[in-house]
Amino acid sequence: MSATKSLKKEGSELAQANKQIEILSNGIFKDELPTFAKKIKETNQLPLRPNKLEILQINVGYMCNQVCDHCHVDAGPDRKEIMTWETMEQCLEVIRNTGAHTLDLTGGAPEMNPHFRRFVEEASKAGIKDFIVRSNLTIIRANKKYYDLPDFFKKHNVHVISSMPHWTRGKTDKQRGDGVFDKSIKALQELNERGYGMPRSDLRLDLVYNPSGAFLPGDQASMEKDFKKALMEDFNIQFHNLFAITNLPIARFLDYLIASENYEDYMYQLVEAYNPAAVENVMCKNTISISWDGYLFDCDFNQMLELPVASSVKHIKDYNEDLLNDRNIMISQHCYGCTAGAGSSCQGTVA
Repeated sequence: MSATKSLKKEGSELAQANKQIEILSNGIFKDELPTFAKKIKETNQLPLRPNKLEILQINVGYMCNQVCDHCHVDAGPDRKEIMTWETMEQCLEVIRNTGAHTLDLTGGAPEMNPHFRRFVEEASKAGIKDFIVRSNLTIIRANKKYYDLPDFFKKHNVHVISSMPHWTRGKTDKQRGDGVFDKSIKALQELNERGYGMPRSDLRLDLVYNPSGAFLPGDQASMEKDFKKALMEDFNIQFHNLFAITNLPIARFLDYLIASENYEDYMYQLVEAYNPAAVENVMCKNTISISWDGYLFDCDFNQMLELPVASSVKHIKDYNEDLLNDRNIMISQHCYGCTAGAGSSCQGTVA
């Protein structure tokens, strides 16, 4: 059974970013395992520097209709952090003038932000090449006011990237809560009806898989074949790509690792699976992450750990792409999650 409250609502010390950093910086990383900085120094990749900016990832709020066990955002219905229209206007100004070609809206459930539709309408006019909304699918069936989201997405040619832990009810509901699987299937069918996920369709529909336990994801290509076969045979559902994403030891997944006494074993797995080739393609090299209150981070994970960009430009209102491109990327031990095996980021396998 999935959690019902966020760590913040429960008053957990792991809701505090500095406590998470403390855990990730001490213990086995004091005397047993190399820190991430030491590891990438061995392969002459320290300091980690950005490439050309390609993606603006905007977190429009931590409010969500679900409370998932692995959530690095610690999102939930009780989280009230929501991006204001004033901050969205500052983001829009940057979107209109950036060299980035991809806009990636995330949350929480981004659709729950009261200004979400207006923001999408305005941002879609800016000529962004790939306009992503990360949807948990169940939001489409959560309330009548969301029932038309598939039509809204289609109207604005939104690229929908959706969470789907597994093609079976049991594994999905265990990670995300009772009833999530059936609502997700219904939402996927509705997206298919609008043309999303169809072969040769420009309406992109991709799924995201996160492991449900303390282990790394399997091969992305073979998992995609399994997902496509099962969803087609059982529900006549089609989609384009599957992204297999490694769970990072942050927030609720870190809480799970510690509570299940899997933390040390999991960190050993990540370190042992370290792949220097994956470092070259991690999301922080071509992405800027913008928090709900407009602050800038190297990635969504650093945002949750409150590790801001190492730049004089800290907030979207002062945005300067040239200055941001000339920075060192902030790192800690959670970065092993993006460089394990084939590598992983919000865009799936990276190497």
